[in-house]
Amino acid sequence: MRNRRLAAVIAAVVLAVAALGGVAYGAGLPPFAHKSTAITDASARSHRPAADPARPTPTPSAGEKTPGKATPTTPAPRAPRPKPLPSRTPKAAPTPTPTPTATAKPSPKPEPKPKALMNVGARSDQVRELEARLHQLDWLSTAWIDGYFGTSTRKAVYGYQGKHGLEPLGYVDSATWHSLREATRTPTHDELYPPKPKPRTGPLDPRCTTGRTVCIDKSTRSLRWVVDGNVRLTMDVRFGCPSSPTREGTFQIRAKVRHGYSNWYDSAMPFAMFFSGDEAVHYSSDFAARGYNGCSHGCVNVRNWNALAQLFSEARVGDKVVVYWS
Repeated sequence: MRNRRLAAVIAAVVLAVAALGGVAYGAGLPPFAHKSTAITDASARSHRPAADPARPTPTPSAGEKTPGKATPTTPAPRAPRPKPLPSRTPKAAPTPTPTPTATAKPSPKPEPKPKALMNVGARSDQVRELEARLHQLDWLSTAWIDGYFGTSTRKAVYGYQGKHGLEPLGYVDSATWHSLREATRTPTHDELYPPKPKPRTGPLDPRCTTGRTVCIDKSTRSLRWVVDGNVRLTMDVRFGCPSSPTREGTFQIRAKVRHGYSNWYDSAMPFAMFFSGDEAVHYSSDFAARGYNGCSHGCVNVRNWNALAQLFSEARVGDKVVVYWS
């Protein structure tokens, strides 16, 4: 009986506690406070700490990771990825496809010129015969029959070749030589060595009448080799141009050069005998070819090879040279 009362009391207490708990829960009393942001208690509001100022979210530097769940920010633009460098290994050029073209005909090779038997500058007995045969056909004057193939001889060869239907070469090939020999006869000795017209001479200068003297007269354009007043040789000469006249006066042969050569004028000076500075008596192929149509740079030009060769052999260094007007 006693136990029954105790159990009834306990049950009543449990019910009372449950009822009070329900009331407290409904009122939101602790420990059954509701999760609500609204604060109704004025004292609670006054004692609530102020909100912290907003802090800027640091932007992680390159290579760093943002720890945890950071406040979302505007992501920095990504740097463009570097393009891969081209390979340095040269690529083989594609083989071009050949375009079919018409086969070009090779240009015909020019015919080689005939071999020259005698040409400008040649000096021989055969050239003398050539000149004599050209004289028989009135292509060349006897003044140029001297065994030297100069411009006058070349002009005559040109004329003969053109007249007889030969290739105009200006030199003598085998065809020209054969044709010329067929058209002429063998020259005689007199035809090969015709008498030369004597140079016009004036009176000897008194300085030329004594001793050994190369006497050069500008008036008659002549040179005379005089020994003790006797004239041994006479030859035609020409002188310097107006811009470079041959000096006048009395001189001496100071040097002899058999195979002389002018580096200044790139010209041969055979049998050169220097008498005044760079002026000399010497053979001139230009004088032999063109005559008085040309002039020298001051030297005394001679066109008679044989006569000058004899003078060169007889004259000595120290012999007198006189240049004058008669």
